[in-house]
Amino acid sequence: MTQDYADARPYLPDPSTAPELFEGVLTRRVIAHLIDLAVIGALLMAVSVVGLILGFLTFGLAWAAMFLVVPGVIVLYYGATLGSTRRATIGMQMMDIVLTPTRGQPLDGWMAILHAGLFWVTFWISWPISLLFALFTPRRQMIHDLVVGTLMIRRSPMTRHWQNTPRTAFY
Repeated sequence: MTQDYADARPYLPDPSTAPELFEGVLTRRVIAHLIDLAVIGALLMAVSVVGLILGFLTFGLAWAAMFLVVPGVIVLYYGATLGSTRRATIGMQMMDIVLTPTRGQPLDGWMAILHAGLFWVTFWISWPISLLFALFTPRRQMIHDLVVGTLMIRRSPMTRHWQNTPRTAFY
């Protein structure tokens, strides 16, 4: 007997019963990603200026460290924003979306970093497939969402949805 994906995880919001949680999520994710790229770019510019100055003061040693500092800034950005209680990067907050775990485990900094890392890997391999994949999943989940066990939904209607859902449905 086959079981529908929505029935297998009754504690997750269903697009047929709570469409407001999924309204425009994919478009919002794309715009949030562009905003996050701008924020990360600004952070990297600031780190680069500091690295440039420190490179002159340390006779080039700080320039060699930039190969570790640049990825570190990106990892810290995702870990600090997605791993926070808001569960959203700056771009996601601006676009009113939030990252929600689907497997009953908490979304901590390490899970956020894993989510972001898998996003970049799947996005670099083939971004059209990654976006198209989300069009064919009922909850608009991308490949990395399914692997890590997360769900992206709208924040503002989420509060109303959880208040109206019985507590016994959650882990």
